[in-house]
Amino acid sequence: MSNAEYSEFANLDPFFEIILEGLEGLVDGAHFWDLIDDAAVFEFRYDFPGWPRRLDGREAIMTTFSGYGMDLHSADSLVVHHGRDPRIVVLEYEVHGTVPATGKLYDNRFASIITAENRKVVHWRDYMDSHAVVTATTSP
Repeated sequence: MSNAEYSEFANLDPFFEIILEGLEGLVDGAHFWDLIDDAAVFEFRYDFPGWPRRLDGREAIMTTFSGYGMDLHSADSLVVHHGRDPRIVVLEYEVHGTVPATGKLYDNRFASIITAENRKVVHWRDYMDSHAVVTATTSP
């Protein structure tokens, strides 16, 4: 797929770009979705109504992310940690945007533990500042 074919995810472009930067040299692809293996597993180490704790397979991951309710305008503060196992990298980063449903600003910090095999992401474990989501998504 070309980047134009991923246009439904345009609200996440800053996230995609910082992940591409953080995974440079470990995976291949021009867009975030090109990096994700068909059998990849994503785990989210936080609980939010309507958001799963685990997603199995690229198709399920794409379907879930298509409903992401934030409009991101930037991402920064990338820190890349390489571990003993060359397949694993930890990315720390921040994203910034707005929540269309509330009009509030959204600023969040993440730590993502990513495993790559055969130049594709096969496992992703995500941690974030849950309070930032609650604050941005609730009405005053």
